[in-house]
Amino acid sequence: MAPAADIDLDAPFKEDIILEVRSGRMKTMPGLTIQSGIDKTKCEGVVTVNHLGIDGDEHDPTFHGGRDKAVHGYCSSHYPQWQTEYPEASSRFVPGGFGENLVTAHMNERNVCIGDVISVGDPETGLLLQVSLPRQPCFKLNHRFRLKNFAPQTYTLSRTGWYYRVLRPGPLEAGMPIALHERRHPKWTIERLQEYLHRNQDDAEMNEELSRIEEMGDEARGAFVKRVAKAKAAATRKERAATEAAEEWKNYKIIEKKRQTDRIASFILEAEKPDPDATSTLLGAHARLKLPSGLVRSYSVVSGTANRFELGIALEEPSRGGSAYMHQVAAEGTILPISSQLTSGVPISSASSTHTFIAGGIGITAFLSMVSMFKKVHLNTTLHYAVRSDSDIPFRDTLDSLSQPAPNKDGKIEDSSVRVVLYHKDRGERMDLDKIFGELGWNGHAYVCGPSRLMDAALVASKKAGLTEDDVHFEAFGADTTGDPFEVEVLNRDSKMLKVDAEETLLEVLRREFGTAQVASSCEVGNCGTCKVALKKGRVEHRGSALPEGEKDDALLSCVSRGLGKISIHI
Repeated sequence: MAPAADIDLDAPFKEDIILEVRSGRMKTMPGLTIQSGIDKTKCEGVVTVNHLGIDGDEHDPTFHGGRDKAVHGYCSSHYPQWQTEYPEASSRFVPGGFGENLVTAHMNERNVCIGDVISVGDPETGLLLQVSLPRQPCFKLNHRFRLKNFAPQTYTLSRTGWYYRVLRPGPLEAGMPIALHERRHPKWTIERLQEYLHRNQDDAEMNEELSRIEEMGDEARGAFVKRVAKAKAAATRKERAATEAAEEWKNYKIIEKKRQTDRIASFILEAEKPDPDATSTLLGAHARLKLPSGLVRSYSVVSGTANRFELGIALEEPSRGGSAYMHQVAAEGTILPISSQLTSGVPISSASSTHTFIAGGIGITAFLSMVSMFKKVHLNTTLHYAVRSDSDIPFRDTLDSLSQPAPNKDGKIEDSSVRVVLYHKDRGERMDLDKIFGELGWNGHAYVCGPSRLMDAALVASKKAGLTEDDVHFEAFGADTTGDPFEVEVLNRDSKMLKVDAEETLLEVLRREFGTAQVASSCEVGNCGTCKVALKKGRVEHRGSALPEGEKDDALLSCVSRGLGKISIHI
């Protein structure tokens, strides 16, 4: 049945008709190596619905399926709107396009509420459903409709569809009536819920209220619960910061030191006083260590949580003092102060269909946690890794496990989403960066970390391939912060004039003058953007990768960038 374009989407919903029932098996998505259950076909005749959905309907259980996502519903009247807005993809906007199980004409995100109890067929003995979650769109919608950044539009415009849990199993067939049986939260339509789930995430009162709706599925309710906890923790930190001038440091003990290669060692550090509210998993994060000499050094977190994590550190040639201490002096049992600001510096391009990582040497530490997570959630991923020799490969067990297929959670499909390609310098093997970037593919994203020669070559190759800063993230693990001296006027601190010498950074000078708490920082190599300050006047030699081109006239990274002559800033 064709979708109706003249349905009043704002009209109240009491009863509708099931236009189509759809189900499908897991299939490999066109152009990718991952499987999805999004491609569903019409069911003819009566099907049975149990507590996990339509009999025979398959899902990737990483993000779909389960009791809270047993059945997906979508309003067919959205399709004419999509066709008008995206004429280049109009042929793909037809019922079933969103992978829905139930196609209806009138029910939509404006008149369906979270917790609604819905009867299908006989209201006393037939199928009974409950609205549990809004659909959370992912990159697969971009890939299916061949539209970059399309997925966020679905929740911006509140046309995502929604999930049901099954309260009472029963028969299902196209043509059956579907009716509102009970409404428990009349003010929380799917559209209004999405306002606070996606567009207005900082409303503390609404987050608190939504965290208490028990009928909401764990995926969405859990997000609100976390926000409430995060807000309370932030309030506590703010109160503490008001009375403390210095950055907060916590003591960690080295509980394991292991030689990975002749020049790379790994360290597992554990907090002496674990934080019960700490981040569960760290992805692309940096840890700032304060050494006994007073040096502060940042290293990428290979894996772990804020309470217990692993670092990989290469002995620099020559060392500036940090890596030499960690390799030659630090031992199991050594206590080190570490900044509580464990900040992620590698943004995940969740809307991308494919992910390509390019790493050299110790640069692999910035990406291992991300690639491991991508494997778990079945994202199409390739890791290109350049090493000196086979004996110079750190974290070999992790790398080997990444490239090994593994059964999915339901044991039915094989995960072949990650491909690892090694390049050995001693064998004359070299990355063909032009080829890698040239084959990045539609809606692909690349991440690069390694020595300066690799980073520079990758920048040239990416531009040659026509890629922009939205397509590639460069993650430096070291930075040259020295240069010509310059002066800085801090306008919002009584226009105080400061001088930054050749061997120091603007960040160091600002902290020395105004206190550590006045300028936050994390990676201190220009990756994360935490130390960004406003540029009001003057020219700057920009360094680091965290500042987009569009912000370089109005901001700078105080940890690496340098003024030319005299500049004026706000902190």
